[in-house]
Amino acid sequence: MTPIFQEAAISVLLTSDPAGKAFRARAVAALWRAGKLRFAPDWDGSVPERPARPRAPVLVPPAQVPRRRLSTAAGRAALLHAVAHIEFNAIDLAVDMAVRFARSSELDASARSAFITDWLTVGDDEARHFMMVTDRLGELGTAYGDLEAHDGLWEAAMATSDDIAARLAVAPLVLEARGLDVTPAMINRLNSAGDDASAGVLEIIYHEEIGHVSCGRRWLDHVCERRSENPRETFHRLVRERFPGGLKLPVNALARAAAGLEPDFYEALLP
Repeated sequence: MTPIFQEAAISVLLTSDPAGKAFRARAVAALWRAGKLRFAPDWDGSVPERPARPRAPVLVPPAQVPRRRLSTAAGRAALLHAVAHIEFNAIDLAVDMAVRFARSSELDASARSAFITDWLTVGDDEARHFMMVTDRLGELGTAYGDLEAHDGLWEAAMATSDDIAARLAVAPLVLEARGLDVTPAMINRLNSAGDDASAGVLEIIYHEEIGHVSCGRRWLDHVCERRSENPRETFHRLVRERFPGGLKLPVNALARAAAGLEPDFYEALLP
């Protein structure tokens, strides 16, 4: 019998080894795309509240994560370590989105398969990004886990685990959209420091994350249509309710527009 999609996705979330999680996420996405996994509507398992995590990196409050000048090799390694941590969490965010909300009543039967495909594909991308960044970290003499990191991304996931629209509003449309805002400056600073290799890795991630944000907007629109709600008004309400930190300046209006986020979609939430 064809293996169950939900069980395969849960296996990603329950893998603690970073490289193992990335490899498994890519494998599950490939199996789904090849038609070798089946969605089981009567599956009675549960999605873990928190995914498995390695012993390192040690998680500390965001203010305690070290920041160093990019003019030094240690500073560039610290930046890439932070990016690797984001991508590691993003694997779980995407896979959790796919399995947690695949049975949502906001998705009709015709949309469910496309929803799973989209978010497993995002998870596949995030896993590949994680591998790219950790490979570059290794070239700089650092490994993922060598430095401290924070748990802000998964705290945001837990705050939205009960509502597909809230998760779509916060994960891709706030957190990933923030990456579109800040990554170009990081690329410029790395290039200025002579680290073209690291800048090249971030350049790839930046362009592919536009598609991830676009995916979030598309599915928020779908859910809002099913609820007979206005997507912009719903986004504003959910961000205010579920993401107290709010949006930050500066914003990359061009990249956001390319992802389907026009200024009137988010400007009311800016400070």
